[in-house]
Amino acid sequence: MVRFTNDRGTIVISGDVITTLVGSAATNCFGVKGMAARSATDGLVHMLRKEAMGKGVLVEYNEDGTVSIDLHIIIDNGVNINALSRSIIEQVKYKIAQYAGVEIKAVNVYVDSIMVD
Repeated sequence: MVRFTNDRGTIVISGDVITTLVGSAATNCFGVKGMAARSATDGLVHMLRKEAMGKGVLVEYNEDGTVSIDLHIIIDNGVNINALSRSIIEQVKYKIAQYAGVEIKAVNVYVDSIMVD
């Protein structure tokens, strides 16, 4: 949860809002098939539905008021992973700053699987 306080009151942004914004920003990048979750029982990677994309996002709230984000994604076959990762990082930083006004310390992108059509 992110909290902003000023002379007029306090604004609290739920962690679910941040994870939804991050998941949406990542999945809107060309080449991203979806968010990924690793099964605890069999260790396999599963693609998450749009409603559950926040489960592929881990947001860590730092003591200095910034956030660090880990994204687990599944990508299309044939895309440049380095270029896609840079695009995702920039998109996530932009969207979170635009909508939530939160400073991002780090965005880590983990490519968990590649979809072969």
